[in-house]
Amino acid sequence: MNNEHIIEFDNVSFQYQGDEWFTLNDISFKIPKGKWTSIVGHNGSGKSTIAKLMMGMMQYQEGRILFEDQRVTPHNLTEIRKHIGIVFQNPENQFVGSTVQYDVAFGLENFMVPYEKMHEEVPEVLKEVDMYAQRNHEPQALSGGQKQRVAIAGVLVLSPEVIILDEATSMLDPEGKATLMRLVRHLNEDKNVTIISITHDLTETVDSDYMIVLNRGKVYEMGTPKEIFEKGSSLTEIGLDLPFPMKINQMLGNPPEFLNYDELVDRL
Repeated sequence: MNNEHIIEFDNVSFQYQGDEWFTLNDISFKIPKGKWTSIVGHNGSGKSTIAKLMMGMMQYQEGRILFEDQRVTPHNLTEIRKHIGIVFQNPENQFVGSTVQYDVAFGLENFMVPYEKMHEEVPEVLKEVDMYAQRNHEPQALSGGQKQRVAIAGVLVLSPEVIILDEATSMLDPEGKATLMRLVRHLNEDKNVTIISITHDLTETVDSDYMIVLNRGKVYEMGTPKEIFEKGSSLTEIGLDLPFPMKINQMLGNPPEFLNYDELVDRL
């Protein structure tokens, strides 16, 4: 078993029915195990299609997708899905329970986990995402950031090796985004969960370990955020904005350089 990579796309192509062009055209990449990988691109670049293919929600036409060196097929999809969770842009689409704690328990019920074990695990995971105090609230009554934390709890309680965030912060205010990013960092660094963050907002990628940039259904760049951001113009050429700290740094007349918020403050 490959201990370095957990998911691999090998020359994968995908075309939606009725489309003239391939949404994904012969793409290959590997997701490092235990790391935080950001997949970025403008609208229509194919990044959300990748998330759906990883979850087996659609069938690709060419190539291979592997999970821990095992090819993903319709025959093993149910087993592989036990190891991968996904959080979508609108968490309300994932809610099924009348209260927060029941919603989080729903996935365990599907796997026929005994009630006693559910009673232990649900409170623990709600504490993990700082939502235990709201355990008896209706999910629809929560703020946007709280809803996303409940959605993550519903995934986390199943103990996945991988969590995919598909534009999970796009509907949140700045405070909600910051809180969610802190939670993601905690899950990755302290729980060793492999994070795949799919986004068009490059500011969210500065703390990730690895980046995959898509353009028109192809892999455009791959590398660490530092390696990619210091190229600067290659991202703006395909319609992506540089992270805010880097834009401010350039406005000050400095050359392209990878900076996060703390480094920008130190520079100022």
